[in-house]
Amino acid sequence: MSKTHYFPKDASHFKWDVNNKPIVTIESGDTVIFETIEVTDNQLNPESTTESLTDFNWDRVYPLSGPVYIEGAEKGDTLAVEILDLQTRGWGWTAVLPGMGLLAEEFPDAYLRTFDLSDGEYIHFRDDIKIPIEPFLGTMGVCPANAVDQGIMPPGKFGGNIDTRQLTVGTTLYLPVEEVGALFSIGDGHASQGDGEVCGSALECPLYASLKFTLIKGKSIPSAQFQTKGPLTPKVNDKGFYGTSGVGPDLYKASQDALRAMIDHISESYNMTPVDAYLLSSLCVDLKISEVVNVGEFVVNAVLPLSIFKED
Repeated sequence: MSKTHYFPKDASHFKWDVNNKPIVTIESGDTVIFETIEVTDNQLNPESTTESLTDFNWDRVYPLSGPVYIEGAEKGDTLAVEILDLQTRGWGWTAVLPGMGLLAEEFPDAYLRTFDLSDGEYIHFRDDIKIPIEPFLGTMGVCPANAVDQGIMPPGKFGGNIDTRQLTVGTTLYLPVEEVGALFSIGDGHASQGDGEVCGSALECPLYASLKFTLIKGKSIPSAQFQTKGPLTPKVNDKGFYGTSGVGPDLYKASQDALRAMIDHISESYNMTPVDAYLLSSLCVDLKISEVVNVGEFVVNAVLPLSIFKED
């Protein structure tokens, strides 16, 4: 019979490492309840200001709840992680962190905003702008093969910091097992994010998570995969979208061009500073690769959901 386990709130690690001691051991079919720490390990709080970023300790970034050891998991197996429930815990933040983001050179200065998430439904970005709360875990992964003191930020075939906003309630994530026991960990909770996380942060927050684990023996996959329960953007599909494009031989530069045009559009159309338009884009604008086959000229579109704007 399957069991429910409660992961201790005070147990976390900051590196992928095969030598990390498992905190919880489970069987296939079991559920684990987590209370994750926000990505700065509580260096920020609801009262923090931009000045709080000046003495940031990067060694404490990306605390992960884990590892969870799955009995019977072996290299070459697949671990299915069904997301049963996710809930924000009261507050969150987003920021421009110097040196990070798609337009790091154009936005070099630190800038922080915190938000009250207590209504559980919306991020109130401005009186006339509210973004649906759609929680997901930015980092979900098994331990990489032979990892020793490996940083959390770069994702990989094992999952990890994949920042995939479709990993919401009802989605099942599939991960290739690379070490005995799988050694699964999570963290980096988000209340909302657009595809791209373009300013370098999503709406970062602590999260409650309920996950069910199923081991699939004898099935190997090359990298993380997932199955959603329904449409990708159900909370913003009631109105239209506005798109801006970037075109060129470099996908990264095309993404930058699409985002620059979107920031200009938001700033001019909604009377917003460029830096706030940058943050807003990170929380709800999706970057989409529209084509890669036109003789070396790639097209990237940035797509803004119009349903976030309150009608007059």
